[in-house]
Amino acid sequence: MKTILKNIVLFISSSLFSSAGASQILVGQTVPNFEMIGTDNATYSNQTLKGSYFAIAFFPKAFTGG
Repeated sequence: MKTILKNIVLFISSSLFSSAGASQILVGQTVPNFEMIGTDNATYSNQTLKGSYFAIAFFPKAFTGG
């Protein structure tokens, strides 16, 4: 199960950062440290989500150019 979680996170991470010139993340590597604020204003990080399944989905703030 941990392998599945790592693969999901690695796929999402590589998709998010591939255009930013980051080095390629390979299957089996440890998830890079991250921290983000959710829509519920709670702070989430790879440490707080450790051992659970999760997906990171995002979109730019409405009516912005990003």
